[in-house]
Amino acid sequence: MARAIELARGGFPAPNPRVGCVLVRDGVVIGEGFHDHAGGPHAEVIALSRCDSAKGATAYVTLEPCNHTGRTGPCSLALIEAGVSRVVFAVRDPFEKARGGAGALLAAGIAVDTGVLEEEARAMNHQFLYSVEFKKPYVTLKAAITRDGFLARPDGTSQWISSEEARLDAHRLRAERGSVLVGRGTVLADNPRLTARIPGVVNQPLRIIVDPWHRLSGEERVFDDSAETLWLDQFHGANLSPEGILKILDERGVRGVLVEGGADTLRRFLTLGVGNELVLYVGDMEFGEGLVWDGGWGGLKDLELVDRTMFGTTERQTYLL
Repeated sequence: MARAIELARGGFPAPNPRVGCVLVRDGVVIGEGFHDHAGGPHAEVIALSRCDSAKGATAYVTLEPCNHTGRTGPCSLALIEAGVSRVVFAVRDPFEKARGGAGALLAAGIAVDTGVLEEEARAMNHQFLYSVEFKKPYVTLKAAITRDGFLARPDGTSQWISSEEARLDAHRLRAERGSVLVGRGTVLADNPRLTARIPGVVNQPLRIIVDPWHRLSGEERVFDDSAETLWLDQFHGANLSPEGILKILDERGVRGVLVEGGADTLRRFLTLGVGNELVLYVGDMEFGEGLVWDGGWGGLKDLELVDRTMFGTTERQTYLL
């Protein structure tokens, strides 16, 4: 199961869960796989495809095998047809549409065990599990700031505060969350693409643009055809409070969102307590004056710092909200 959890960290399957599978027979691993991207084959199917026969094998899976047909068939049926004799999974699937695999396996005469390394498997798959259980996306707030706490200079310029290594890590966050949100001001100031430009990304994150008065032209780069864009305004009855936005995203099946700012957008989420974690990329420079990253919120001292990691000359700091 530890190996299955390790495998599950591969790929960018959002909005689907991270899942790893290891097939073992007579103490020997005969096949393994993980769910790489939404729309692609699931972990169990990949593992089965990598062995000549799984008859009599035990399957170790990080999440209860799905029991429904979506873009792919049910993994429970694939395991039954392969002739496995036992399935061990770490976490029961909370998603109502997909769960029920354990019952199908038992009905087919296959032994089923659950709860093995459950805590570790839940931590690895925290975004999906949180989203399904609380019916809203897992929210990461992110900003690149100077050592003295500025998001940009007084004239609004900011490139590049963070190192190239840190920017690649931020692209990984976009892909892991599966969507990225900015306000109109960021689109006008930076004209970003908001894509995840790193190896291994099959499905680009959904780009969410909050533009209450629909003042953008639609010609900006976030509206190109490199990824899907959701343009949110008030004219179509959208509630654009942070909680209202999360409700819209949940209804679209979004499991995670990376809120990239700027300062006004970050402050709105922070002051209303909407979010799960805050990621700051602290660059090795000082501006002395300029745009304060949190819009003057000033609550960082009350947050729990859970990780510090260096990416080149930039330190990534992760706080729980």
